[in-house]
Amino acid sequence: MPLLFSYGTLRQDAVQLSTFGRLLDGFPDDLVGFEQSIFEVTDPKFVSTSGRARHAIVTFTGQTEHRVAGTAFEVTDDELAKADAYEPAGYIRMLAQLASGRQAWVYAKGS
Repeated sequence: MPLLFSYGTLRQDAVQLSTFGRLLDGFPDDLVGFEQSIFEVTDPKFVSTSGRARHAIVTFTGQTEHRVAGTAFEVTDDELAKADAYEPAGYIRMLAQLASGRQAWVYAKGS
């Protein structure tokens, strides 16, 4: 099963239920080589679902001392597609290294 790393709204029960129709199983982990900042979302549907316009976003730095805490969730390929549909413009899905040694998909800042 693929892993999806979340440091933001996908950790919220209400967002999981509305996006996937279930609560996800996950474990705490850290995203390695990324820094977190704030991103202003302009998509009104996303803002309505999440309850705010300012959201966390991560940017790849490649520096192993840079880490972002979050949760790695086990998801299906169908759920990854649902997560792709949920994420607003400005975020891209990429494969990343976790502190546990596992790899997970994460939504990061797009170019």
